[in-house]
Amino acid sequence: MLESNNMKAMLSTVPGDPESLKWTELPDPVPKQGEVRIAVKAAGVNFPDTLIIKDLYQIKPTRPFAPGGEVAGVIDAVGESVEDWAVGDRVMALCGFGGFVTKICVSTNVCSKIPDKMPFDQAACFVFTYGTSYHALKDRAKIQAGETLLILGAAGGVGAAAIELGKAVGAHVIAAVSSNKKADFCKTLGADTTIVYPLKMDRAAQKKLSVTIKNLAPSGGIDVAYDAVGGGYSEPVIRSMNWNGRFLVVGFPAGIPAVPFNLCLLKSCQIVGVFWGASMQRNLQGHKKNISELSNLYVNGQIKPQISACFPIENAAGALSAIANRKVLGKVVLKVGKS
Repeated sequence: MLESNNMKAMLSTVPGDPESLKWTELPDPVPKQGEVRIAVKAAGVNFPDTLIIKDLYQIKPTRPFAPGGEVAGVIDAVGESVEDWAVGDRVMALCGFGGFVTKICVSTNVCSKIPDKMPFDQAACFVFTYGTSYHALKDRAKIQAGETLLILGAAGGVGAAAIELGKAVGAHVIAAVSSNKKADFCKTLGADTTIVYPLKMDRAAQKKLSVTIKNLAPSGGIDVAYDAVGGGYSEPVIRSMNWNGRFLVVGFPAGIPAVPFNLCLLKSCQIVGVFWGASMQRNLQGHKKNISELSNLYVNGQIKPQISACFPIENAAGALSAIANRKVLGKVVLKVGKS
């Protein structure tokens, strides 16, 4: 039986909710110079995927396009001038978008070898979350052993990765989440203590959260804040910072916060932006070094993607809805076929 030369793709044809995506058949892509083609076995699902299909993300691809920023699979074709990769290699890759497909062509610059014992589903959700959190904690915050790290939104993909990485470096980790179920999940990842914050953050709740953080922090304050939530949750965290603390701006699903800048002066703290995707493009060698170090942490058993749900790629809408509704603990993955 001859193999079909047609791939399948979950396409965004108009701005809209996950249900607007269309399962479509397209000709197989052909790798260009410096590219490889990957037969996708699994694709990671991340919060930016819920935004990009609504035209609410920093990147706005020309339609039609497939969402999906990271994939894992097997190389089945190589373009000209490709020397370090071959057909049959197991690879995980960042594509920015375009990953909810059965085949994809990507530059070898965004490819990484999958560790031998890592399955495809874990590989598909490894680079984005761990890459983001490692860049944030190592490159931007320069976190040190013995420091106190607070993570807002700690039960999500990047938050869960930040817990593991914080513990790997020897930090005291406080995980802040929106439910007791999520708090229990964070404890299984190694969080030293947890905080359950309210879904509505008024002024009284902000003051209470700040006091709670200070009481739980061993030194009476936090050295590094990892904010993947934003909105009204950011200010009470900044009020809880230690002298010379670093507040990492990772994301703001709760809205872009309005922060009184006088707090930065009073705390002598830094507000540090974390734009991992742009950083990777500007410092490719640094990114590759980080991925190599993360792969070693995986092999040594210090980190492991926490997958809460797997969906068939044809049900990408269900996976995106689970992410958008914040019903996810850790990671969600799309699987292709029986992989």
